[in-house]
Amino acid sequence: MTAPELPGTTLVLFNFDWDRDGFARHASHWPTASAGFDLFSFPDNLQLAWFDLNHFVGRLARRAPREGWQAVTSSHEQFGALAAALLAERMGWPGTPVKAVLACQHKLHARRVLQEVCPEANPLFAPLAARYGEAPPDGLDYPAFVKPVKAAFSVLARTVANREELQHHTRFGAWELWIIRHLVEPFERVLHARLPGTGSAHRLLLEEPVSAPQYNLDGYVWQGEVRAIGVVDAVMYPGTQAFMRFDAPSRLDARLQARALDVARRFLTAVGFTHGLFNMEFFHDPTTGRLTVIEFNPRMAAQLSDIHARVQGVDLHRIALALAHGHDPASLPGAAPSDGAASSFVYRAFSADAVPAMPTVAQRAALSAAFPDALLFEFPKPRGSMVRDFKWLGSYRYGILHLGGADATDLRARCEKASALLGWPAPYAEGPADEPLADPVRPERDRAALATPARLPPVLSTESSP
Repeated sequence: MTAPELPGTTLVLFNFDWDRDGFARHASHWPTASAGFDLFSFPDNLQLAWFDLNHFVGRLARRAPREGWQAVTSSHEQFGALAAALLAERMGWPGTPVKAVLACQHKLHARRVLQEVCPEANPLFAPLAARYGEAPPDGLDYPAFVKPVKAAFSVLARTVANREELQHHTRFGAWELWIIRHLVEPFERVLHARLPGTGSAHRLLLEEPVSAPQYNLDGYVWQGEVRAIGVVDAVMYPGTQAFMRFDAPSRLDARLQARALDVARRFLTAVGFTHGLFNMEFFHDPTTGRLTVIEFNPRMAAQLSDIHARVQGVDLHRIALALAHGHDPASLPGAAPSDGAASSFVYRAFSADAVPAMPTVAQRAALSAAFPDALLFEFPKPRGSMVRDFKWLGSYRYGILHLGGADATDLRARCEKASALLGWPAPYAEGPADEPLADPVRPERDRAALATPARLPPVLSTESSP
C-alpha cells in the first residue's frame, strides 16, 4: 500500500503563543514555515515603524516558489489574517476573500452590514465625531461604550460614564499616538484600495452599552456553507470588561447556539465570507432573550483551539491547515475528547502595585510534574508597556493557563492547586479563591455604569450610510 502523500509546506504568518504550539502538534503531517514579527517583543516590534502589508505580502509571494510554500494561514488579528488573505489571493491558494476580512475587521462597516441583514442582533452605534485628543461633541448621553474602528485584544474598548471620561480616554501622548497610527495604517492602506467608501479606520466607534453574559461561537465556512464548531463561555472579572476565563462546554442552551449560528450565517454571507475559520463574539441576555453581536473575527480564535480539542476532540489548528490546502474539514478523522470540562484561565493585575512575580524554574517544574496536561503562557513586560496596558485595557494580563478536568468542579480544584504552585491567585470570582480587585478605573463607577439601563446618545443611529 502506498503511503498517503503529505501536503506541501504551510506558511504560518505571525506564528506565536497558541499558534506556535497548536501548529507544532501537527508538524509530522502538516509541515509549516513561519514569517512575521512579534508585536510584543523588542527588538522585533521595531519593524512596526516601516511595516507595509502590500510590501510584506509581495516579498512572501516572491519567496514562495523557492521555499516550497503551498498554502498560508494566520490567526493574528492585527496583521496576519489580512496578510494571509492577500497572499492566498495573489498565489491562487485557498483563502478567505480579502474584502470579507476587511469587512469584519472594520468594526463600523461590520455594524452597518449587520444592521442590513440582522438588525435585531445589532446595538445602536455611530462613529465618534472627534479625532484623538479632541474634545467630544456635546449632546451625548452616558454611559456609552467606546472602541476603535480597527483594533485587537480589546485595546481602548471601555464603557465611559461621562464626557470627561470619554475625553480622557481619547487623549494620548505623542508616543501613544505613534503606536496607534502604525498599528492601524497598514490596514488603512489596503482598505482604501480594496473596500473604498467605508471611511477611515483611524477613529472610534460609540455603541449602546450591553450588560449580559458573553460567548464565543467558533466555526468555519467551506464552499460557502457556514458550519459551527462550538460555543465557549467568556467569564469576566467582576465589575470589569476583562476576561477571567473561557469555559467549555458552554452553559448556553442549544437553541440559543443555533440562533447565534443563524446570525453568523446571515452576516458572513452578506460580506462574501466563503472560506475560512471565524469567531463571533456575542452577548445573550437571559432576562430579555436578546442576542447581540459584539464583533466578527475573520480567523481562528487560537486561544480557544486547545479548549475545543480537550472537550470535543476538535482541533482548530488542524482545521486551519486543512482549509489552507483546500481540504474539507469534515473529512478529517475525529479524536476522542480528553476532558469533560476545560478552561483558559487568564491571570490579571488591576494595579501596578499588585503584579505577581513570574514563576521560577522550580515552580514551572512543579506545575509540569503535577499537571502534565497544563499549557502555561507567561507575558512579562517592561514597566512602560505595563503602564500602557493599564491605561488602554484597564488591567495587565501576566499569564494564561489551560487545564482540563472531569467536570467543572474537578476543574476548579485542579486550577486552584495549579495556581498555588505558580504563586498566582486562581481566576475564580466565587468563594475564597477570589482576590479583591484594585481597579485603577474605579470599579464601583464601572459596576454602576454597566448596571444602569442605557440612555442612548442622540447621535447614535442605525444608519447604513457613511
